[in-house]
Amino acid sequence: MILATSPLRTAKPRLTTSWLVVLAVLVGALLIVPVMAVVAQVFLPGTGDTWTHLADTVLPDYLWSTWWLCLGVGLGTASMGVGAAWLVSRHDFPLRGLLEWALVLPLAMPAYVMAYTYTDLLQFVGPVQTWLRETFGWTRADYWFPDVRSLGGAVVMFSLVLYPYVYLLARTAFLERAAGMLEVGRALGLGPWRSFVRVSLPLARPAIAAGVALALMETLADFGAVSYFGVQTFTTGIYRAWFSLGDRVAAAQLASALLGFVVLVLVLEQLSRGRARFHDTSQRRSRQSTVRLGGARGLLAMGLCLVPVMGGFVLPAGILLHMAIGQGDAQFGPRFIELAFNSVTVSALTAVLAVLLALLLAYAARLQPVAPVRLIHRLGALGYALPGTVIAVGVLIPVTRVDVALTNWLDLHLGWQGGLLITGSIAGLVYACVVRFLTPAVQTVDAGLLKVTPSMDQAARSLGLGPWAVLRRVHLPLLRGSLLTAMLLVFIDVMKELPATLVLRPFNFDTLATQAYTLAADERLAEASTAALTIVAVGLLPLIVLSRQIMRSRLPWGSQAP
Repeated sequence: MILATSPLRTAKPRLTTSWLVVLAVLVGALLIVPVMAVVAQVFLPGTGDTWTHLADTVLPDYLWSTWWLCLGVGLGTASMGVGAAWLVSRHDFPLRGLLEWALVLPLAMPAYVMAYTYTDLLQFVGPVQTWLRETFGWTRADYWFPDVRSLGGAVVMFSLVLYPYVYLLARTAFLERAAGMLEVGRALGLGPWRSFVRVSLPLARPAIAAGVALALMETLADFGAVSYFGVQTFTTGIYRAWFSLGDRVAAAQLASALLGFVVLVLVLEQLSRGRARFHDTSQRRSRQSTVRLGGARGLLAMGLCLVPVMGGFVLPAGILLHMAIGQGDAQFGPRFIELAFNSVTVSALTAVLAVLLALLLAYAARLQPVAPVRLIHRLGALGYALPGTVIAVGVLIPVTRVDVALTNWLDLHLGWQGGLLITGSIAGLVYACVVRFLTPAVQTVDAGLLKVTPSMDQAARSLGLGPWAVLRRVHLPLLRGSLLTAMLLVFIDVMKELPATLVLRPFNFDTLATQAYTLAADERLAEASTAALTIVAVGLLPLIVLSRQIMRSRLPWGSQAP
């Protein structure tokens, strides 16, 4: 029986899988084109003396500002994320259960929205300084107050928004790794602090380094917050070179330098591990014991965890809600509905395309795990490590040429004069967002496919089903939850995206993110509050799901969350 059916089972999959490989190669080529377009510009002469002018004037400021910003954010996110993760995973104190999931909430707050709200709160005419002057009778010359719109202010804002990356990964590492090793450490006389320094922290080092790297890449990718604070970074320089100076070559060369900064961050993260390997050989997965903190120590632990939650989410969200309700928003109405529709359209199209392409890449890697397919699969994750401005510049350079050639051909052969098809519509913006945010979709689909055992594939093949039929009748029903999760994650990321949207949006096409940035840049914070609050509210949706997963991970194996 097996010998009779094996030729039928092998001939059809080979033909189908070859098409899968071809499609995967085409997808990989589309993903790498923007990066190659940016890198190629390094070897081209600039138009005029723009690059020389930038190198002589602002390039040193870009280097130093970007370096100090990354250093400050790295230290800030590591300290807050690791400290909070250690407290909630290994200790019991008042409000621990609430704070354990609430510490994730700042992820819903875009950095540029945080910058607007804190500027309104802490500026000279804001409520804080106004209260100080009225209460103590001070004048401007009588006191000193830190300037929030500065490099230091940007470091604090990014640290408050991005520390959850470190918190989530460090908390998982503290909960899942080396429970037996901690017991051995206690038997050898190690106290809680020495156990943390000598056992838990070394084992969690890869997770912490990965979280810090994610935070730094998000920092390098940001445009709205650093631009609003007046911090000169590579991202603001790229935008200025492209739009203010009109020199795309200089913009691409700055983007290449920023790409080098991103690569440097990733290389340093890998080198920091050296040849060390971190494994947990314990087979025990029981619930770890926690240290009860009472009295002043418990209140201190609660306060330390409350500070990032209050500063990173509760306070700015409250300010936005107060401005949206109390002062009103002139944009609320038909114009606001148009902005929301534009944001949802771009986000939905990107989410659907990203999930389809992620499914194609993941399934091709499952059926044909050869070197070229594995390489293409990794290229799919490259875009997430690149700032939106870099991808936007990389998309504009080749797509503009294709767009012009296509328009000329249509005009010559069909007499059609409808303008540019790609850059004149949202197609170019969707393409850039797919390149930028394909990674969350690929990782989620990969995790879902790992749960589908190879024996299911073999059983379906033995019944005469080809690869596409197996995907449709076996994998897709089992992957429904993973696909919906991936779509939701990409949707939220695109809703918050600002740099690529500013560069690639068609004429007279605004989204909630661009409208919030434009109004805030004009000091019209009350009008920007509704758009910003909507982005935050939408960002809470995946965090609700994530919070449930956090609470479930606290339960011993075999238990069910309520």
